[in-house]
Amino acid sequence: MNIAEILLRRAAELGDSAAIVDVRGKRDRSYSFSELESATANVANELTGAGLKPGDGVLLLHPVAAELYLVLIALFRLGGVAIFLDPSAGREHVERCCGIFPPKAFFGSPRAQLLRWTIPALRRVPKAFCSGWFPGAQRLNFGAGSTSVREIVPLSSEAPALVTFTSGSTGQPKAALRSHGFLVAQHHALEASLGLQPGTRDLTTLPIFVLANLASGVTSVLPDADLRAPGKIVARPVLAQIERHKIQTTAASPALLSRLLEECESSGATLSSLSSIFIGGAPVFPGLLRKAKQFCPQARVWAVYGSTEAEPMAEIALPDIAKVDFDAMEQGKGLLAGRPVSSISLRVIRDAWGTPIPPLDLAAFERLMTTVGEAGEIVVSGGHVLRGYLNGEGDAETKFEVDGARWHRTGDLGYMDASGRLWLVGRCNGKIQDERGTLYPFAVECAAMQDATVRRAALAAVAGRRVLAIEGERTLSLDAIRKSLSWAQLDQVVRLDRVPVDKRHNAKTDYVALHRELRRAGKQP
Repeated sequence: MNIAEILLRRAAELGDSAAIVDVRGKRDRSYSFSELESATANVANELTGAGLKPGDGVLLLHPVAAELYLVLIALFRLGGVAIFLDPSAGREHVERCCGIFPPKAFFGSPRAQLLRWTIPALRRVPKAFCSGWFPGAQRLNFGAGSTSVREIVPLSSEAPALVTFTSGSTGQPKAALRSHGFLVAQHHALEASLGLQPGTRDLTTLPIFVLANLASGVTSVLPDADLRAPGKIVARPVLAQIERHKIQTTAASPALLSRLLEECESSGATLSSLSSIFIGGAPVFPGLLRKAKQFCPQARVWAVYGSTEAEPMAEIALPDIAKVDFDAMEQGKGLLAGRPVSSISLRVIRDAWGTPIPPLDLAAFERLMTTVGEAGEIVVSGGHVLRGYLNGEGDAETKFEVDGARWHRTGDLGYMDASGRLWLVGRCNGKIQDERGTLYPFAVECAAMQDATVRRAALAAVAGRRVLAIEGERTLSLDAIRKSLSWAQLDQVVRLDRVPVDKRHNAKTDYVALHRELRRAGKQP
C-alpha cells in the first residue's frame, strides 16, 4: 500500500477542512484537505515531468512549512523516496550520507540551495527543485489548481518511503529506511496512543506527527518558529498561534515545551484551550510534567517514550503517577516511562550492550529476561519498529532474531515494576561501574532535578570519579544537592553554565561533549 492513499483519502471525507496551517509573511496560510490533494498531484506531475521515477531518492532541505509536506506527499504519490539529513552536523556528515544513499534530486528553500555551492556531494545531485526562485533550480508550483493526472503509484508494503540518518557521532552514520508499510503501522500506533480525532487542531512541532495527523483528519498547525533549535525558539509567536487557532492538542519535545512554559511564567499567561499535551523525543522529567499542568490547567499531560526506530514505545499520563512514584524517582529509582503501548512487544533483558545477540528460540530469549525490578537492556518488536538499517549497516549491534521475529535493541536501560510499567535508568553506555557498585545516570539525574533550582543534571565518570554536572539558578546549593544524593556516593557536584545537549531536540544530554567539557574546564580535583 502507498501511504499517500491513506493520507489523501481524507480529502474526499473532509474537503474544505484545514489540513495544514502555517505562517508566511506574518500571515496565516492554510491548505484544506482537498487543496492538499490537488496541490500534491500538481507537484507529483512536475517531478515526474522532470524525470523522477519510483524509487528515486530526493533530498529535502527545507524549513518546516507547508511546502515541505507538499513535496513529501508528492514523492509518496509517485513512489519516490524522501531523504532527510541534518546539515548542521557538518560538511563531512552530509558527504557521508549522500554516499550511503545518493539522491537523484534536491529540494530546498533558496537559502538551502546555497549549500550546493559549498558541498561537493550536493553539487553532484543531478536535479534541483526550489520553493522559490534560484539559479539552476526548477521552481515548483504549489498552487491547488486542477490537473488531469491524479495517479498514486501502487506499491508493496516493503517499498521504501523515507530515509533518515543517525548522527554518526561514534563513526559512520547509519541510514534508517522506513517503508510504506512501516509508516502505515506507525500511523495506527500514533493514532491509538495520541487519541487522534478528525477535526482536532494540533500544534505540530515534530515533523513525523504531521503524517499521522493528515491520515487521521487532524489539522496540523505548524509553529511560527525555527524548529532547527527547539530549545531556543522565540515563544511569543507560537503562544499567539495557540490562542488564535484555539489549539487543542500538541506533541512537543521537552526543550520546545519548556520555552513555551517559560514565556507563560514570565507573562502570566495560561494555555486554556489545550486539552492534551504529549511530551517526547527526549527524557521527560517530573518537574516538566507538573509545570505543563500548571500553565495548561485543562490539559491532560502525557510523557511518551520512543525513539527514531520505534515511536511510540511507552506512555504515562501525569494523573497516573502516584505520590509513591514521585517519591521513588526522588530516591533514585529512575524515571517512570509508563506502560508499553499495545501495538509493541517490549522486554528487558540482561545488559550485554556491545555484544551481538545470535538468533534465539523463545526459551533462550526468556532466559535472557530480567526479573521484576532488575535493570537491563530494553528491546522491542512490532510493526512500527524499524527492522534494519540500509545495507545492514549497524544491524549486528542493534538487531536480533527470536524464532524468526526481528527485535530491536534500544540501547536504553530500564526495568519493569510489579504493575507492568517501564522505568528508565539511562543509556547502556552511560552506566557507571566501579568498586562502589553500579550507578545509573537517570537514577541520579531524575533525583537531582527534583530540586526546583536545577534546570538540568548530567552524571559522568571522569578519571574514575563520579561527577554530577548541574545547570541551574545561581541560588542552588551544590552541597545541599550532594547531601540529598548521598546514596549515589558522588565524588563531586559541579556547576556548568550549560550542560551540553543534542542538536536535534536540544533536550538529550550530549555525554561525549560533557566529558570533554569537564576535562577541559578542569572540573575535578
